[in-house]
Amino acid sequence: MKKMRMLVWVVLLLFVSACSPSTDAAKESNTILKKNWREIEETTKNKTVRMYMWGGDTGINRYMDDWVAPRLKKEYNITLKRVPMDAPEFLKKLSNEKRAGKDDGNIDIIWINGENFKNAKDNGLLFGPFVAKMPNYKKYVDAKSLDIQYDFGTKTEGLEAPWGKVQFVYQYDEKKVPNPPQSFEELAQWVKENPGRFTYPDPTDFTGNAFVRQLFYESSGNVKNILDSGYDEDFAQKNSVKMWDYLNEIKPYLWREGKTYPNNLTELDRLYSKGEVYITMGYNEARAEKLMKQSVFPASTRSFVMKSGSLGNAHFLGIPFNSPNKEGAMTAINFMLSPEAQLTKLDSEFWGENMSLDPARLSAADQKKLKIIKRGKSVLPAETLKKYLQPEVDSEYVAWLKENWVNEVVQNK
Repeated sequence: MKKMRMLVWVVLLLFVSACSPSTDAAKESNTILKKNWREIEETTKNKTVRMYMWGGDTGINRYMDDWVAPRLKKEYNITLKRVPMDAPEFLKKLSNEKRAGKDDGNIDIIWINGENFKNAKDNGLLFGPFVAKMPNYKKYVDAKSLDIQYDFGTKTEGLEAPWGKVQFVYQYDEKKVPNPPQSFEELAQWVKENPGRFTYPDPTDFTGNAFVRQLFYESSGNVKNILDSGYDEDFAQKNSVKMWDYLNEIKPYLWREGKTYPNNLTELDRLYSKGEVYITMGYNEARAEKLMKQSVFPASTRSFVMKSGSLGNAHFLGIPFNSPNKEGAMTAINFMLSPEAQLTKLDSEFWGENMSLDPARLSAADQKKLKIIKRGKSVLPAETLKKYLQPEVDSEYVAWLKENWVNEVVQNK
């Protein structure tokens, strides 16, 4: 009996030992989130914040190293260390640490969105909800916007802060298309009146899929319908009829009579630059500027979006569950959501990417600065982009549309 009692105690002790770090981490998180903002900032002094992020763009890296890091040091005495690593790799690292019960890691901020966020959220790899504590989030972010509430169909629920946005737009040559279409109905009419001058990439390509996804939104009546249902194949089948009908209606009038499609955006851009088609498209509202400067696109290139909506894609910053400096991470993220940081990021000298802030919430002085920033003649105004912005839905629809497009369009003779 004594041996049995001893065994029970040993098992209980092991159980408590295994669980206590997580319990301690949960207590620490609750304590942090109960602090007021001044207390959070005070805790960050003389601390290091390690930010793990994709490092493949020199402009982004320069923005972080030459602009963000020095200001965090000067204003908050935070040393920001940028660690180049792709999201799947650092999520694997965090997942391993979670399984091992390692509640004291070495990652403070991660740059994520889409499927990576969904995996991190589902596996409890994130600290929070923390965004509502940050003054700049509360003051400048439109928290009711669907692209902030959802990250590719997954509810964000305060576990990640929006850092920037890109938006799906169409580029056209205004010398050849003086009045670009404003709706898919007008696009169909234009395509019929200008046979061979429009096409879209095969939906196995990201851009081609985005074009078809936007039509799926129209076919479903409202993007909220898709968000509310999540990924639902029956819903997709019932609500995609109009989309397939539309694509088959314009098919004979496309480039090469719709018998073949560009494999990717690069091929579509080549057709546009050669003048074979008059409209191209892409998931970046400022993408045409560099191509115009390189004389790939004609200088008369401009952009438009459909008035029924334009797909938008936000990317976010999160804090790992085992960050050793959560207060420092929150302070750094709050700074990166400041108008000063966001307006600098918007300037093409560094990144040229759209803000995550609501332009209408900026001060008069900052709105003036926003208008002065020259993103280029082909880039639509921030107010226009926001007005027609629509969020991405569950990423499983990407594969569904890709597969069914072949059956419903390619094989439809």
